[in-house]
Amino acid sequence: MAEENNKNENNAGTPSENAGRRNFLKYGALTAGLTLVGGSLLKVFADNKEQGEKMKVLSSDGKVYEATCNQLQEFRPAPVSNAEARKGIPNKKFVMVFDLSKCDGCKKCTEACQKMHYTESDREWIKVFTMHDAKAEAPYYLPKPCFHCDNPTCTKVCPVNATFKREDGIVLVDNERCIGCRMCMAACPYSTRFFNWSHPNSDQTAAIGNLPYSPEQSVPRRMGTVEKCDFCPDMLRQGKMPACVTGCPMDVIYFGDQNEDAVTNASGVTVKLSQFLEQNAAYRQLEELGTEPRVYYLPPKNRKYPAPDLKNIEKEKKEKKHIDMDMSSMQM
Repeated sequence: MAEENNKNENNAGTPSENAGRRNFLKYGALTAGLTLVGGSLLKVFADNKEQGEKMKVLSSDGKVYEATCNQLQEFRPAPVSNAEARKGIPNKKFVMVFDLSKCDGCKKCTEACQKMHYTESDREWIKVFTMHDAKAEAPYYLPKPCFHCDNPTCTKVCPVNATFKREDGIVLVDNERCIGCRMCMAACPYSTRFFNWSHPNSDQTAAIGNLPYSPEQSVPRRMGTVEKCDFCPDMLRQGKMPACVTGCPMDVIYFGDQNEDAVTNASGVTVKLSQFLEQNAAYRQLEELGTEPRVYYLPPKNRKYPAPDLKNIEKEKKEKKHIDMDMSSMQM
């Protein structure tokens, strides 16, 4: 009951503000169905259809057609120009909040991020750490993306202006400019940047086709360049939430516009940002460095999931180690 009241008290703002935020989510639901068939832009009115099953679609000229699923392809809107990508979305100031009391360490946010950006397993743009501050305390989980600092050290050391800060608060990397010197990686105090050592995988090549590169989409990636979490700015332009937010089943991640003073989670619960941060004793990582991160954390108090069984986890690790050793001796 207390949690329910807290949500109600934190619900943000005026009817017009709430309508704007609802549109933010609804618009994403609409654009998720956009497809391209025979050069015509279509909206799909049904989801999760099996291959060969017929469905109704709406063409860009307002006519309704019936087509089979194998005739439809996922629509990816053309990227904005490099100048627009560097400027950002007007009148926005994006911010992210993690409620650590809800995080159960499932890493679904990481999986959603990697699927969205076709990243390799060795480059997790959102790492989930198991934190254990003291022996007498239960551990908790800490997801860590790029913090998109307002005073970023990474942009100051880049010799070719490949990494830059936008007006909407997002920090991006332009891999057409990046020369792979990795000075930004050395300057970042949070270790949230990764070097791309390999060529793009086949999944990425098949999915994006000949789509032009944009710093907002981070694809197609290039070997020998730096990459990182980007807050999915191409999805934000379509009115969608970042992949990590919608992929989190625990509603850990809130995302929104600081100018509106509101953030929303995957279930559509919207809270007043300033009040949410103040009432829950929010903090930012290494604030004393003056980097001014745009990612906040709520402490893992009154956790809403069972504490992990550490004894059982250690037992499973030991058993797996013995099995691996036995298998290696058999091979010899």
